[in-house]
Amino acid sequence: MSWSSPVQRNIVAGMARRNAAARSLPIRRASGNIVSCMQGKDVMLRIEDLADRFTRDLPGLLAHIEEVVNIDSGSRDVEGVNRVQSIFAAQLRDLGFAVMRVPGSGRGDQLTARRAFGSGPNVLILGHADTVWPAGTAAEWPFGRSGDALTGPGIADMKSNVILAIHALKLLIEGVGGADMSGVGSVTFLIVPDEEIGSPQSKDWITAEGARCDFCLTLEPARPGGGTVVSRGAVGAAYINATGVTAHAGSNRLGGASAISALAPLVGGIEALGSIEAGNYATVGVLRGGASKQVVAGECEAHLDLRASSRQEADRLWEEITRIVETAPRDPRVTLTLTGGFIRPCFPQLPGMTALYGRAEAFARALRHPIAPNVSRGGSDGSFVAAQGKPTLDGLGVIGHDICSRREWAELSSLAPRGAMLAGLIASGGDVL
Repeated sequence: MSWSSPVQRNIVAGMARRNAAARSLPIRRASGNIVSCMQGKDVMLRIEDLADRFTRDLPGLLAHIEEVVNIDSGSRDVEGVNRVQSIFAAQLRDLGFAVMRVPGSGRGDQLTARRAFGSGPNVLILGHADTVWPAGTAAEWPFGRSGDALTGPGIADMKSNVILAIHALKLLIEGVGGADMSGVGSVTFLIVPDEEIGSPQSKDWITAEGARCDFCLTLEPARPGGGTVVSRGAVGAAYINATGVTAHAGSNRLGGASAISALAPLVGGIEALGSIEAGNYATVGVLRGGASKQVVAGECEAHLDLRASSRQEADRLWEEITRIVETAPRDPRVTLTLTGGFIRPCFPQLPGMTALYGRAEAFARALRHPIAPNVSRGGSDGSFVAAQGKPTLDGLGVIGHDICSRREWAELSSLAPRGAMLAGLIASGGDVL
């Protein structure tokens, strides 16, 4: 990738000037004590030096990002996901990580990379290799950049972020900014193949690794304005299937029992449950049934998206949906079945998480980079770790916009400061716990 044009050189030079301007800024607690310039063993971590190095390394980083973005890796595209995993695995092996890959059933490999460093907290980093996009998308919409915008399938969610995290580890191992990894027990990096469909095959693996860690850093994209996720609600999916009796609508209408007539009236009651403002609600996103206009519908199905702000609210919402289905008036020849449930637990605000966020905020302020706490209704794999009481911080990737749409883009200018902030958290996050 060439950076010979004046515009490209100006982008890198401008980012370097901005990061250099932060060098004189101390990183402090509200009480005024120096924080996380300090690592374990009284070693000073110079966050601005890490940001400067990220800026200098941008051409190579963008080449790596372009390579993986231009590979289709939808959650059910085993070959594509594994091609991306192979690139990540090779980069992590080059950093001295032991890499293990476990094939899935109809899914890509689960990738675990682990390296011991010294004595201290065990850090878990969570990323994923899959995207929401079908095969052929990368050919139609390849990696691109225009001004401060990087585009392409999965550019912010989250291929750029995995590359950023791997590079953060590289700089820490090299000791950039005075980094000393002897105060970290180990780093485990999980790259999940099926996150975009709820991690059905990866949930137990993530949960088990979460139990081993002292804190978790999750690489979902940051929100516009630097929103970094400090809490998430529970997320679920439910399916209601109605089975009736088909018949010709003209010659034998009474011989039929309509599945649509039984299921469709339930939609309004389900969507009236809870409160959207409070974050506890169900949305019927799919309702379909029938074969032809002159045939009494023998089948109908509804697909529900579930959101809840707490475990108690999740249980209450599920109980209410179950009640609606079980007590629905209908032709006795029609059967209704409800399946599914909450697939990602709540991600509570824990004291350790608050401390981690405070450290991230200190790094960001020192680099004059925007940051704000964000409470999300969307789920992530970090929820499986946070639900065990482990301090977890999410939204640590690049600043992304219009996620999971053809308009998705990432802020190029956020790569260096977000990468430096992530590196700082890996090296020193355990100091505040």
